[in-house]
Amino acid sequence: MKIQYDKIADAMYVCLGVNRKVSKTIELNDRLLVDMDKSGHIIGIEILDASSGKGIQNLSKTVKSGVPVELISGVFATA
Repeated sequence: MKIQYDKIADAMYVCLGVNRKVSKTIELNDRLLVDMDKSGHIIGIEILDASSGKGIQNLSKTVKSGVPVELISGVFATA
C-alpha cells in the first residue's frame, strides 16, 4: 500500500494494487473515487478535498451500487 498527498490539489491517493492497471473508476460521491482493475478488485482510492474530511463523511448514504462498503470502528473498509 502506498499513500500520496498533493498539497496543491488537496487530494490523497491510496494505492492498494501493485502493477495493476485501472479498468474502471467509480465515483462514490463528489469527493471519493475508487479505481478498480479488470477483475473488479479495488486498487486505489482517491479522496478530493482531503484536508476537510468531507470525502468520507456520510459515505453510507452516497455509495452507488457496485462497491460494497461498510463502516467498522470508524474506519471505512470494503466488504
